[in-house]
Amino acid sequence: MRRRDFLGVMGGALLAGPFSTKADANVSIPYDWNATPPMDSRSSFIDWMIKTRGEDPHFLGERFDRFTQLISHHDVWNTRNKRAYLLTPREDFVTAANRSRAYEWHYLDIGYGVTITGPHTVARMTNTIDPQYGEKVLEVGTGSGYQAAYLSNLTDKIWTIEIIRPLYDRTDGIFADLIARGYSEYGAINRKNADGYYGWPEFAPFDKIIVTCGIDHVPPPLLQQLKPNGVMVIPIGPPGAQHVLKITKSVGSDNAITVARSDIYNGAIVNFVPLTRLENGRASGTHSQ
Repeated sequence: MRRRDFLGVMGGALLAGPFSTKADANVSIPYDWNATPPMDSRSSFIDWMIKTRGEDPHFLGERFDRFTQLISHHDVWNTRNKRAYLLTPREDFVTAANRSRAYEWHYLDIGYGVTITGPHTVARMTNTIDPQYGEKVLEVGTGSGYQAAYLSNLTDKIWTIEIIRPLYDRTDGIFADLIARGYSEYGAINRKNADGYYGWPEFAPFDKIIVTCGIDHVPPPLLQQLKPNGVMVIPIGPPGAQHVLKITKSVGSDNAITVARSDIYNGAIVNFVPLTRLENGRASGTHSQ
């Protein structure tokens, strides 16, 4: 499937349905990869973001307060990933009903039986793969679009797959609205509606892969599409007993593939919605064995 040009969806798919249409930002300053907001002062952060991004000071304050919690819980630990969190307006990716809860710890419902992952988990999983500028990243499970938006502050090469067609269409509107408001970095996000279990072979291999839905094994197509020395994070295990694993793939001089696994939560269970299967054009069942 050919890469999707986000600007092509802007004509008729503005933010719709249960998501807020309030335009809280008007980003007039071009995106600058070298620009980093203040991280040592709540008031300085809010002032900087209002000036450069035109965002709502109330949500900026909540974003910064959660930022301090991310740091204290060791969910984000380097400057590039801290910057990515601070520049991503989570409030624009939750439903209107949950807008006031955007920066709570918990997962929030976004309809269709799926959720937006909590900010602590998003931060830890993203910092674990630590995408560098120019690296190719594949996300399985676009959902609300928040994770892909977060990634767009780390690299300019992102591919993301969503299996639920109505959710995929709705997220088109979210991104179209945000790009129209000046979030030009989101134009680097390539999306398609498909079964993420099989990855996106046309654009493989990927430097990093992030899976935002749970399964009881590592999908072989995703492992195949991961570059040598690439890193994947993925929730593995049965429902209610999933562990978020860091998967590192290495290839020896004899071309033998070695896969190393480590638990990014040191054994703690973190529940995710299941990685569903596409059957006859509809999401049905799961890929767990």
